[in-house]
Order: sequence, then structure tokens, then C-alpha cells
Amino acid sequence: MKPEVKAIIDSNFGKYISISDEAYEYLDSNFEEREYAQRAFLVEGGTVAKYFYFALSGVQAGYLINSKGEKVVFGFSYKGSPSGIYDSFITQTPSNYFMETLTPSKLIGINKEKYDQLFIQFPEFYQWRTHFMEMILFGRGSREVEMLTLTAKERFDAFIKRCPQELLQIPQKYLASYLNMTPETLSRLRALRD
Repeated sequence: MKPEVKAIIDSNFGKYISISDEAYEYLDSNFEEREYAQRAFLVEGGTVAKYFYFALSGVQAGYLINSKGEKVVFGFSYKGSPSGIYDSFITQTPSNYFMETLTPSKLIGINKEKYDQLFIQFPEFYQWRTHFMEMILFGRGSREVEMLTLTAKERFDAFIKRCPQELLQIPQKYLASYLNMTPETLSRLRALRD
């Protein structure tokens, strides 16, 4: 197993469960490394998500298209984090969302059949899945509270405190959409910090 892949596996699975040598071997042989150019789709709206990913490098954005034809960003993935459209992947139904690479990206992905087999062969991974789902739920709840209760400046400050550096390098319109503000407001807030 490549050291960068092992680091991703350990940081995502290993903090919740003990990973046996057999499980490492399974993960290593069933997660495929995939490279994507900038502006490539991991998942397009209306298609089924074929892989559950972890990002080795790059930044990806999850979004939907609103009734005005605008991208509404609901999340990002980046080095070390899970990526993809999880609900479409799990249900194997067409996605309402898009997942696009904002920068050239390298990811490891596992298909649905191999993902399901992981839990059959190594039931301890159910413990990871419980934690993973809890973190998604808690994260969404915190984000909703921020969006409903904080000013634009407070949302920006909270985002800056927790975001990795690579998110500050992506096109401003994606950050503005994620923070529910205009690009002009985001630009003004960034200028205040410099």
C-alpha cells in the first residue's frame, strides 16, 4: 500500500476501528486510484454515483443547480476527506447533485459492490460507518445553525478558522455560494483580513 493511501485509510477508518492486515489488503486491492483534470465531474446530476472516494489531492465541490440555473454549493472535499455523492452511491439512484473537481485531483475510489463486501468481510467497519454518518449529521446541523444565525462576516470568519489552505485557492464564486453571500461581499471580507 502506498504511504499516502495508508495515511488516508488510517485517518478515516483507523481513528474509529482497528484495521487488521487482511482489511488493509482488502482496502488496498479494492480502492482504485483515479486522476481527474480540473472541471471534471465525479458525479453529474441525473447519473448514479459509481464510487465512494477519498481525496488524495485537489479540491472538489458538491452543488446543485437552482431554478435560476445557478450553482448552489453545499460542500467541499479536499486532501484527506471523503468525496463523492454518498446518498446516490448508497441507494444507487440518480443523483440530484453534482460533484466537480475545482482543481486537478487524485482520489481513491471503491465501487458499490466492493464497498458492500467490505462490511460483510470485516463487520468492524460498521462502527466506522456509524461514526461517519454521525459526523455528516452533526456537520450539517452546525452548518444550518451558522447559515441561520451568523452574519456574513461571522460565517466567513468561522469558515476561515476551520478550512484548509487549499480551499482559499479555488474560484471565489464557489466559496461565496457555499457561504451564502455574493462574490462582492466575499471579496470585501477577504480584503479586510489581508
